Amino acid sequence: MAVFYQGSKDRRVALGRNDDCEVSKNGKLKILVISQYYYPEPFRVHDICEELVKRGHEVTVVTGEPNYPEGTIYKGYENHQKADEVKDGVTIHRCPIHPRKKGVVHRSLNYFSYSHLAKKYVKRLKASDGKPFDVVFVNQLSPVMMAEPAITYRKKYKTPVVLYCLDLWPESLVTGGVKRKSLVYKIFHGVSKRIYRSVDRILVTSRSFREYFRDQFGMADVSQIGYLPQYAESLFEKLPYHQPEENINLLFAGNIGAAQSVDTIIGAAREMQGQNVRFHIVGGGSELERLQKEAKELPNVIFYGRRPVEKMSEFYAKADAMLVTLVKDPVLSYTLPGKVQSYMAAQKPIIGAIDGETAEVIRAADCGFCGEAENVEELVKNINAFLECPNKEQLGLNARAFYEAHFDKKIFIDRLEEILRQTAQGRSSN
Repeated sequence: MAVFYQGSKDRRVALGRNDDCEVSKNGKLKILVISQYYYPEPFRVHDICEELVKRGHEVTVVTGEPNYPEGTIYKGYENHQKADEVKDGVTIHRCPIHPRKKGVVHRSLNYFSYSHLAKKYVKRLKASDGKPFDVVFVNQLSPVMMAEPAITYRKKYKTPVVLYCLDLWPESLVTGGVKRKSLVYKIFHGVSKRIYRSVDRILVTSRSFREYFRDQFGMADVSQIGYLPQYAESLFEKLPYHQPEENINLLFAGNIGAAQSVDTIIGAAREMQGQNVRFHIVGGGSELERLQKEAKELPNVIFYGRRPVEKMSEFYAKADAMLVTLVKDPVLSYTLPGKVQSYMAAQKPIIGAIDGETAEVIRAADCGFCGEAENVEELVKNINAFLECPNKEQLGLNARAFYEAHFDKKIFIDRLEEILRQTAQGRSSN
């Protein structure tokens, strides 16, 4: 089990760090970022890194070759092209990786190829001054094994690790059909427990994640698990009210996988044929092809595939309300999908078929309507409630106000910067 920093001199000395470290002199950090996914893949981590660079910190990212979500290496990155580059001040190294493709075998090879090769690479990695980095930041999505290189670096250089948990493991396996009582789940439960207990600080996107770490991994000191909800990229600025036209346009944007339960949206669209509602689905993922076939005969459903993030504001601008769905699962309901922050930042009403944390946020913000996960009838009911709502514009205004109070980008970066600095100096902050 990792012993979290308590600010004691003995603990700092044990890690080979002291009060006279360079961080305390100039406040600038040398940050090593471990993330299997990075630009041009559609994840916020690249924006986070660029913001840290703007604040004067040195940021180096060790990632894999981009292939998410379609599962093929992006054009221009094949054959280890652009293995090393600097983008917007961020130094990037891309390890060779087995592309995701389709099927369990390829997915497993994808997961382990990054972890294996990145662990080898970081053993010889230093900051620009030839010294170890001050702190390691893990942007932990799936798989949790992507954090292994950070733990390797910690062991070799005594550099503390901050892990930002966006996907709970092994729970993320459940959405792929793995049973909680299966041997595979039990194996990865052990792997996850070892990883989560081997880092120095954990940050979570949902308050409910703290309960999971306590119940599953015995991490009872929840004060050492910080709450840091995601923010929306700056391109998702508040948009002017979209006056409904002949049709009401509802937009789902993001990954289309098993966990997202886009089937619930298709079911609602089937029930609402003949009404003046159009369902626009933007994104890619493992379930896209199947859902396109399922909705082939539905004229009120339009698929656009994956689009660059910089183009998404154009889709948002034409939407009257946004859709968020997730499968019905007691643990996955802890999740607050990052799209919720983007929806709110854009000043859009939200209609959800989702339980747990997200439902609580929608209700607390008074920015839309939300019903039970995977419940088609309730989703239809809530869409009709939106159609009849006389204050559609106010719902969007409420969403933006809640975003500014709780999820603003500056709040996020300020908090992350503080945690990274204090962790590098051998202290923790709640």
